[in-house]
Order: sequence, then structure tokens, then C-alpha cells
Amino acid sequence: MSKIKVGIIGATGYVGSELIRGLSTHPSAEITVLASRSFSGKKYSDIYPTYSGICDLPLVDTDPEQIAKQCDLVITALPHGVSSVTVPVLLSAGTRVIDHSGDFRYRELNPYTESYGLPHSCPELLAEAVYGIPELYREKLRSARLVANPGCYPTCSVLPLAPFLRHGLIRSEGIIIDAITAISGAGRKTELPYSFCESDENLKPYSVVHHRHTTEIEQECSILAGKQLHVTFTPHLAPMKRGMLTTIYAVPASSDGSFCISRLQEALESDYANEPFVRVRSGGAMPNTVHTTGTNFIDIAVEFDPITGIIKIFGALDNLGKGASLQAIQAMNAMFGLPEETGLIHLNAGL
Repeated sequence: MSKIKVGIIGATGYVGSELIRGLSTHPSAEITVLASRSFSGKKYSDIYPTYSGICDLPLVDTDPEQIAKQCDLVITALPHGVSSVTVPVLLSAGTRVIDHSGDFRYRELNPYTESYGLPHSCPELLAEAVYGIPELYREKLRSARLVANPGCYPTCSVLPLAPFLRHGLIRSEGIIIDAITAISGAGRKTELPYSFCESDENLKPYSVVHHRHTTEIEQECSILAGKQLHVTFTPHLAPMKRGMLTTIYAVPASSDGSFCISRLQEALESDYANEPFVRVRSGGAMPNTVHTTGTNFIDIAVEFDPITGIIKIFGALDNLGKGASLQAIQAMNAMFGLPEETGLIHLNAGL
């Protein structure tokens, strides 16, 4: 099998950089084109010297038609609203697409326009786009033309909740999600709130009402539960470069005394037994962000507080890894008939 020819549009942001880290050592993929409006004409290693001798490709301007001619797959890391203009051109030119924006994550238009406050240039593609969590949509990914790579918060919320919603072990009402993410989650920007002096030694909540990922989480959890549900979602920004942790509170579905923690643990372990990138913790071991740094793993644990009667579910991942770029490579593997762990299972950042 010839290598998958991959292009990246928006290659100089953190998502783009992480894509190149994953793809540059991928045995079945070849990076053929890198596009950046901001740095067109420069070499990629001029922007990220760490890639000198690894990825010295020139950066080109974003011309979707020309880029598509050189690629089997284009991965877009563009701002919300821009992707909905660019992606249709790529698809019309005959290439497959994985998109990192929020533009194609919703089944319906209204939640998108309400969450992002933007018009959508091609709402007709919403029904075709496949939501890119392989653990949930593997079969659809195999034939997908367009994949909507999930947000980092939704990945770290939906995967921990999925077995319990799917098997009716928790109530759909009253789910609370407290999430903490690294500074890199804000992207490669120079805005004051993300500067060193404003962020170091500082943990802060933000967008505590109507964070745009809330509706994305609710959409996927509603599908799993088989009915519409809402969650209380509160994100926090932590002085870390990369990493994400969710603590989720839920009420047991059964109140007749038949509930036990072993059933929750069993649901996690059975549902994820054959998933190479989901690691279920047990025996009181808790997910730590540092254990997933630089990887495509998500670590999950569950506990039950018998005094309050509340289930506590925990998830940890790398917001740039399983929360973004490396999950996109996992989806790419599924799309092109490769084992999903290809090029990913040994990828890590060390200590």
C-alpha cells in the first residue's frame, strides 16, 4: 500500500505542530503540503526550529484546489467559520478531509449558530460529517469523506460518560462536569490573559455559562442516552503547557439499593476492553494529566461516594493529543483501513 499523502492547512498553530509530530514518524503517511497564510514562503522549521532536519517543507498559501491535487487527505486546523468556506472546495476537488474547527461537529445548524455566533457557509454538509471519536463512530469513519474532529473538552467528557449513559447506569439529569485545561488550549496567540505573568501560578474558571463546547457535549451524550439531556459544564484554565482533567458528577439511575461500584467498573472495563487508547484505572488509581502527556491515551476512573450517593467519574488526556491532533491521526488510520494504533501507540513525550 502506498503512503497516504497528507496536507495540513493551518500548519503553524499548536494543532498543526502536533499533527506534524505525529505524522513525521507515521509509517504509512507522508506529509506533502503545509499551508499557512501567516508564514507563506518560509520553511516549517523556520517557525518551529525543533523540526529542523525533520520537517523542512516550505509553507505555501492556502489554495484549497491546488492543495487537494497533492493529497489523499487534508487536515484543516482553521478558525471556526473559515473551515466552512474551505472544506467544500477541498471535497469538490476530490480529497477527504478531517476538520478541527467546530463547523462540522453538529448534526443540526441551530446549536452551531447559537454556540459560535457565526453563519454557516455549507450547512448541507452537517448531515454527512462524521464525528471523529473512533471509539464511538469507528464504522462510519471507514467510509467518511468528511470527519469533524471533536473538541478537547467533549472528548474528555463524553468518553468517560459513554458506558454509563449507554447502559442506563446514571440519570441523564443533573450531570456536572468540572474541567481543567492547559494554556495551549487557547491556541498560539499573544492575548494578555494567556501571557506568562497572567497565567503562571494562576488557576481560573472562564466561560462558566454557555461555553461553546457545552452543546457539543450535550449532543453526544444525548445520543448515547437516547434522549435529550443537559449538563452543567465549567471549564478552568491551569498554568500547564498541555493536559486536561475532567471530574464528572452523576446520580445513579437506580435508587432501590441494588447499585454497586463494581457494576460501574465492569461497564468501563467491558466497553473499553479492546480500545487501544482508553486506559481504565482501578483500585483507587486516579488519572493524572502527566501520564497522558504527548500521547493519544485517555485515562478514565470511576468512584462512588456512599455518603452523598454521587458517582464521580474522572478523565485525563493531552489536549493536543487525544484532545486534538493525535485523535485526528487515529481517525485517519480508521479512514484508510489501517490499525488505529499505527504510528501512535509508542508516541509520548517522556518525563
